[in-house]
Amino acid sequence: MSYKLYSIPEINQEKLLEIYESMYRIRVFEDRIKIEFEAGKLPGFVHLYVGQESTAVGVCVNLRVDDVVGSTHRGHGHSIAKGVAVKEMFAELQGSVEGLCKGKGGSMHVTDISKGMLGANAVVGASIPTATGAGLAFQYQKKDNVSICFFGDGASNQGTFHESINLAAIWKLPVIYVCDNNRFAEQTPSKYHLSCKHVSDRAASYDIPGLLVDTSDVLQVYSAAKFAVDRARKGDGPTLIDSSGQRKYGHFVGDSQRYKTEEEKTNFDKYDPILKYKNNLLNSNAVNDKQISDIESQINVEIDEGWKFGQQSKPPEAHEVYDDVYVSYK
Repeated sequence: MSYKLYSIPEINQEKLLEIYESMYRIRVFEDRIKIEFEAGKLPGFVHLYVGQESTAVGVCVNLRVDDVVGSTHRGHGHSIAKGVAVKEMFAELQGSVEGLCKGKGGSMHVTDISKGMLGANAVVGASIPTATGAGLAFQYQKKDNVSICFFGDGASNQGTFHESINLAAIWKLPVIYVCDNNRFAEQTPSKYHLSCKHVSDRAASYDIPGLLVDTSDVLQVYSAAKFAVDRARKGDGPTLIDSSGQRKYGHFVGDSQRYKTEEEKTNFDKYDPILKYKNNLLNSNAVNDKQISDIESQINVEIDEGWKFGQQSKPPEAHEVYDDVYVSYK
């Protein structure tokens, strides 16, 4: 059975606003990326996180800078939630030397070790064993850091998912496995590719907590993550969190989403975690309109300046192709 957490911890106003700020920053960043990509100003493919911001933020707001995060091919949101600067991300996506990976990684390889971002990864489920290894390193070094692994519902069918969680459960590693569950593995619905009802049900096989939360409610995600992080820091081992909800866009920009119902494609506001959270904050008088509008104005400027920073940066020179790359000579 999956655990369900509905008891939301007391959160002060500063933390409530921090959560909104981080989610809004991700949303505006992704909206700008969509506009620029469709205008032909970005190379490669981009995979947007709109509608799932609450998962990244609800988890990462519980972390320290020295905790680490392993991401997916859809890693912009995880990176921003972990504190990675948007201007260097914009530069990286534009293939500029001022980018996080000097313009050589692009959208699916955003990395910033200084912020605990181990990297986005184009290989499905590849961050699962990586994050597990980081958790083993923390345990070996007798540190109280935690390692977070984000992955999609489809990746929960990978062998590395089961191998990693089994190992983490046996050794009580400080790893939190977070499923960014949009209920589709690319175009395949989870009711077809899962043998159980929820990804979190799989936790029972490894005798660890499986927490099912609603992606549209960031405070549910926050509560589950706080429980899991506190548990990991105490040495009680891993937790599996299943954040299940609705993403606005398809697998990639340009995906027609013909596999979705009309209701799923047209009624996103009903599932939008940012709109829901904003309305709840204002209706409960936890914050006021000016505090929200000030955050939005500041971030809108930050995103505009970040995009311009990336545009003004130059691409790497041809002779730099082997710099920062591991090359084995025989």
